[in-house]
Amino acid sequence: MPRPKCEETRERNRPLRVVVSPRERAQIETQAKVTGLSVSAYLRSVGLGYQPRSVVDLDAVERLINVNADLGRLGGLLKLWLTDTPGRGAAVADVRELLGHIKDTQDELRHAVTRL
Repeated sequence: MPRPKCEETRERNRPLRVVVSPRERAQIETQAKVTGLSVSAYLRSVGLGYQPRSVVDLDAVERLINVNADLGRLGGLLKLWLTDTPGRGAAVADVRELLGHIKDTQDELRHAVTRL
């Protein structure tokens, strides 16, 4: 749901008092932090029907992009080794080590996707 647009300039000097327990306050503060908003902005957004998105999701996407780039670089290096000097220049142990790095990176990518 898109963020509601204000049709008039909002005066932000009209506080709204909300009574909460200490546990509820902690949960609200945590949710506000996760979304990258202040507590006021978070409560205002939720109260007006806007569902704030978590900035954690953006961090996860960035991590996936980085892991995918690492995987592409490793694959490119392997291709270079195998096409430029087939049977020469790269020891079997080096190729196997690189394949192990690629597998580890794939596992990391799968793990990151599951966390989303």
